[in-house]
Amino acid sequence: MAREAVLLSYRLGGTDGVSVEAVKWEWALRILGFTTRRVAGHICDAPRPDDVVVPGIAMDAPPGAADSHPLANALAGADLVVAENICSLPINVHASSAASDALARHGGRVSFHHHDLPWQRAELASVRGFPPDLPGALHVVVNDRSRAELAARGITAHTIRNTFDFDAPPGDRDPTRAELGIADDDVVVLQPTRAIPRKNVPGGVRFAEALAGLVPERTVVYWLTGPAEYGYDRTLARTMATTPLRVAHGRSARPADAYAAADVVVFPSTWEGFGNPVIESVVARRPLAVHRYPVLDEILAGLRVFSVEDPAAVAGFLQTPDLDVLDANREVARRDFSLADLPARLENAFESNGWTSW
Repeated sequence: MAREAVLLSYRLGGTDGVSVEAVKWEWALRILGFTTRRVAGHICDAPRPDDVVVPGIAMDAPPGAADSHPLANALAGADLVVAENICSLPINVHASSAASDALARHGGRVSFHHHDLPWQRAELASVRGFPPDLPGALHVVVNDRSRAELAARGITAHTIRNTFDFDAPPGDRDPTRAELGIADDDVVVLQPTRAIPRKNVPGGVRFAEALAGLVPERTVVYWLTGPAEYGYDRTLARTMATTPLRVAHGRSARPADAYAAADVVVFPSTWEGFGNPVIESVVARRPLAVHRYPVLDEILAGLRVFSVEDPAAVAGFLQTPDLDVLDANREVARRDFSLADLPARLENAFESNGWTSW
């Protein structure tokens, strides 16, 4: 009989980093012989017949809506439950508590996939009890900083960094730019993020404005792909209304198309658990300007990128591109972040946790 794995989170099937990485883990689990299904407070993409939606564990579910009993029923029978951040970052503490209670009663194995941890966010630093130290559970983090912070709190974790498909077909540059009305010679500065405070959209706009001043012979277009969330709408509207740049806002048909259409990627985030656009831009062979958020150096080891504080260096690259740098970055990143290696890394983590048989 096939082993069954359930992916559990506040939401799944979206374009946020947790949802994106959950899809990759689901693929890897299937390679390892599991069947998979999803349990979440909200399913963002097309529903599957075996999806279970438990509205009480959605991010925005009201207090009192979360109940561990229906959640435990939804998880029943699974050989493995992978908790994707729902017990790591208590954005909805009632949902996190219900999930922790259900997992504590679960008869199968449990893995916590930690993308963020509560003390890493000022507004959640005072919340206690997360992640739960469940006996026998496997804890996986996406960076070594989080692994060390968990170790200091008595929890042993394994680092499995986010992974990327280096063999996927490239995006379509010309049709994507044509759809946005962007001319061949325009410079597209892509910020492939949602609009929330820590993504620092104003910083991305400032970088694009500074770059525009350095390439006056070309039109610079600032393109933000993701929506405003957590009440950021008004701040975003003000930022977009006050820039002299031409602005594009919205997603392309595929993420790869946005990278293909871009000339520069800007990633001005002040905090990330990982920061997928860093490696996505490398896969797409695009120059990247970053703000140095805390775990960036760990991810960048061996990669060459620009700083948002040095738009002149980016302008110089646009005038005289060094494609060898982009190719070298890609080869370095393939070694450390390839999706093809994820099944083996997961299997090694299972074995390290003593899960040698199912």
